[in-house]
Amino acid sequence: MLYRLIFNLFFKRTEPELAHKLGVMAFTLAFKFGITRPARNPKMIEIMGLKFENRLGIAAGFDKNAKYVKPLHALGFGHVEIGTVTAHGQPGNPRPRMFRVPEFRALINRMGFNNDGAELVAKRLQRLRDEGGRLPVIGVNIGKSKITEPENAAGDYRQSAKLLAPFADYLAVNVSSPNTPGLRDLQQVKALRPILSSVVAESLGKPVLVKVAPDLDNQDLIEIIDLVSELGLAGIIAANTTIKRENVGSSAVLKEPGGLSGPVLAARATQMLKIIRERLGESFVVISVGGLETGKQARERIELGADLVQAYTGFVYGGPLWPKRITRSL
Repeated sequence: MLYRLIFNLFFKRTEPELAHKLGVMAFTLAFKFGITRPARNPKMIEIMGLKFENRLGIAAGFDKNAKYVKPLHALGFGHVEIGTVTAHGQPGNPRPRMFRVPEFRALINRMGFNNDGAELVAKRLQRLRDEGGRLPVIGVNIGKSKITEPENAAGDYRQSAKLLAPFADYLAVNVSSPNTPGLRDLQQVKALRPILSSVVAESLGKPVLVKVAPDLDNQDLIEIIDLVSELGLAGIIAANTTIKRENVGSSAVLKEPGGLSGPVLAARATQMLKIIRERLGESFVVISVGGLETGKQARERIELGADLVQAYTGFVYGGPLWPKRITRSL
């Protein structure tokens, strides 16, 4: 209730990217002063050979540069997927590049993979590992640098994987953001195969997953599923944000270009989960993300075959107590 009041009075009226920074600052200070702490003696769940404290993770995009892993863990997330990280640091797209759609509890972003670059993020992760202490499972989401031409994408991903794999628990290959020109074209199997193969080659045996877009048609999704099986990847993350604006009203903000996230994604994310789990063997992992807001929804995704679930927008609208509410329900 208090968070809802603060959200309505302050964050809802503050430019979204600034509100994000202020919110992160608040829960980082809460962790620093011991107000928030990781759960005590959690029952561990083994997935991909990794031990997770629970099945809920924060999706890539929230902590782009591995600066908030411990504070996010203390809020209740069992895994933190940092990034998207690119081989070359880049500022992202011009502002404004993030928008709220409160009537749909949704967000639109066209951030453009703003991040410090693989080398600096790798050093930050190394320091985090060297500090010791409890950590969540850390996934590292990697994407193509904007300056890299599509025909050179495999080498770009390879460079990021080589730098980041030593400090990651798993790697996630992002070919599905709508905010880097031409990136989604890399979901075509012909282009995707060398990218995934190059990341696996540099993964040091760490699990590798691919993150796909909700806007794929089912046949293209099936082709990617079969490629994941052929190459022996760990699994699939479904799904990223959508560029579609069907059945979401006509407010001015919805005309902003970028990826839409929130409850509007729930139906497609669930449908994709069913398709992936039906076609992909039980030895492969499925992480379901998109439109997750409640513990009931999280349980339903797991019952449908998701090994893990992730959220971003649900956390933004739900507030700092939201992760532990979800994990309690699980």
